[in-house]
Amino acid sequence: MAGTVNKAILIGHLGDEVKMHYFEGGNAIGRFPIATNETYTNRQTGEKITNTEWHNIVVRNKLAEICDKYLTKGDKVYIEGRIKNRQYEVDGQKRYTTEIQVQDMTFLSTKKDPNTMVSPQQSQPQQQVNNNENIKIVSSEDDDLPF
Repeated sequence: MAGTVNKAILIGHLGDEVKMHYFEGGNAIGRFPIATNETYTNRQTGEKITNTEWHNIVVRNKLAEICDKYLTKGDKVYIEGRIKNRQYEVDGQKRYTTEIQVQDMTFLSTKKDPNTMVSPQQSQPQQQVNNNENIKIVSSEDDDLPF
């Protein structure tokens, strides 16, 4: 294989609200944690065990503003991005963090639903966004599959 790949795919729930930071040139960055869970049964005790992993998510510019507008704590999202390790200093002490820099994202559930025309009997739409600043609403009634 000639190239290399740095890709992370996550489906999880927001652990906090999106924290926005704006820069002078009009650029913006949003940060939020998401939680992914793994559940298994302990063979000796039969007890169900759930492990939660926390991931630091970074979104930029228009995508960050969309996330800030529509996402709240607890919402479920699908994220594709790159894994990035970063170093910073606090009180003269070096710290390290691992972040997922989002390239593509789909809102799987939101409390701030952008499509207010969906009635409670219909399934909730999904909102897909990516760094190309496109928003795509995906609704189950739009497909023509027989099942």
